[in-house]
Amino acid sequence: MSAILSADDLNDFISPGVACIKPVESLPQKQSSPEGSYEVTTEDQVQPENLPPAQISLTDCLACSGCVTSAEAVLISLQSHTEVLNTLDAHPEIRLPGNQNRALFESNGQTSDEGRIFVASVSPQVRASLAATYGISEKQANYIVQQFLSGPQGLRAGGKHGSGFNWVIDTNTLREAVLALTADEVSESLTPNSGNSTGPKRPILSSACPGWICYAEKTHPFILPHLSRLKSPQALAGTLLKTALSKSLGVPASRIWHLAVMPCFDKKLEASREELTDASWNAVSETSALVRDVDCVITARELLTLASSRGISLPTLPMKSLPQSFRPSFPDPTLDAYLFSKRSMLEQTTTAGTSGGYLYHVLMAFQARNPGSEIITQRGRNADVVDYTLVSPGGEPILKAARYYGFRNIQNLVRKLKPARVSRLPGARASTATAGSRRQPASRNGAASSGTDYAYVEVMACPGGCTNGGGQIRLEDAREASTETGSSEAVGALKPSPHELRSWLARVDEAYYSADSDPEDETENQQTLSIADTENRVHKALQHWSTMTEIPLSKLAYTTYREVESDVGKPIAPNDTTRVVELAGKIGGGW
Repeated sequence: MSAILSADDLNDFISPGVACIKPVESLPQKQSSPEGSYEVTTEDQVQPENLPPAQISLTDCLACSGCVTSAEAVLISLQSHTEVLNTLDAHPEIRLPGNQNRALFESNGQTSDEGRIFVASVSPQVRASLAATYGISEKQANYIVQQFLSGPQGLRAGGKHGSGFNWVIDTNTLREAVLALTADEVSESLTPNSGNSTGPKRPILSSACPGWICYAEKTHPFILPHLSRLKSPQALAGTLLKTALSKSLGVPASRIWHLAVMPCFDKKLEASREELTDASWNAVSETSALVRDVDCVITARELLTLASSRGISLPTLPMKSLPQSFRPSFPDPTLDAYLFSKRSMLEQTTTAGTSGGYLYHVLMAFQARNPGSEIITQRGRNADVVDYTLVSPGGEPILKAARYYGFRNIQNLVRKLKPARVSRLPGARASTATAGSRRQPASRNGAASSGTDYAYVEVMACPGGCTNGGGQIRLEDAREASTETGSSEAVGALKPSPHELRSWLARVDEAYYSADSDPEDETENQQTLSIADTENRVHKALQHWSTMTEIPLSKLAYTTYREVESDVGKPIAPNDTTRVVELAGKIGGGW
């Protein structure tokens, strides 16, 4: 879905008037002319007329012509900046002092049933979008977001109760945990007789992109056994915040409200999944209603709308860290040290890419375990398809992996993994070769493309990766913001040209990578741990989380997938919307 909003020079863009890959509705029947009549047209009339602008909605999908069901569309529409404002005004914030403890919390007069603990998680791609918009670094954009969500000049400066967010978590911290667990998952799949029968099949396909997951569940269920079982950083952040705060403070998980700020509309769909609720980790449910790990998702563009709704100009907020009085310590010291530590193994570099570096970390982890090994990179048919081979000093392949971005490239990957059809002809032998297992002809650059040779594939729906998500700030929005702030940058034409769009995406990428080049962090960067040491640190933090919540890590960090039948092209019951709204009302989190 998000990829359809990409720049028109990218390989997944569908301009107005171009037919969908799998059109649902048939074309209107051609009107027949009266018998004996004829029509004369001039050369000018033969030329196509200017088409109206395309109307894009959340139910549009590039790859399967509307793979989002009507029920999901309703649930997604309930997540917006308006929902954030309504929730902040409906529930007073339960303010936590710097050295809070359980007894103090329970004696606090604000702990009525209406009170909420507000927490948020923000992705680095959103900060990069803001940085490109205002011409600042990713670090400065991070300060702006913290000041807006938690500071005295941000959301707390207005509203019915002056409510704000107690903690704003960087999803990079949770991505660090997912990366370590991903390397473990791939390692187990390569270990013969590992005894892990519940793990995914090779090749393991990344599962952090909800647009890709939606596509797989509704169009190609044979892909599901290959999907990584790990939760995305957004989902893992929600699970950690709900479980750890509930356990430490003795407050029901339903009283903790989690907002995620993401680059992608599809993340709203992920938050709507039944698998990402307390039903997966809470053995004894507090109430009959489900409590979502992520209560609401807004995009970078909606963050601007949220600020505008409160009359706040983001670039005028202080670009410095919040005072300690507005940043209470996390109630669990071990998790506080992990969540807010700057010692990280994450590298936001061009080599790692703009989608979190899942594939990059797998390659680095296996290279660290095989001293002297070398990574050979081979570009595929376009820049969004790249093959990687880790070879030993003697030239023997140790690990093969790949990156597939964009739905058209994803479709090629899916074809390679599609099971072979069994012939129904009498006496015919069952074919053991599949579209992915038979040897593929070498490409122009000499690289073979056999899908089942891969141990791991990083799959993302948006061409160019997550910095190009459909919820990111558009160039038109950035120009408007520059005009409002008095920037000297020219406003230019209302409709950006393809060249301007490419330049804009390059600016967002540059801002994303600026996180590793901030001079303020030189001291911290010198303390960067090795992959082995950092993975050990991550495993200790995860084990502590599991121990303190008394919940197995298998229920905290992992999830499941299932085949879903799309209702595209099917008649919708008159009361379908009403039914979904009633369902949403039974779910915790204010829906």
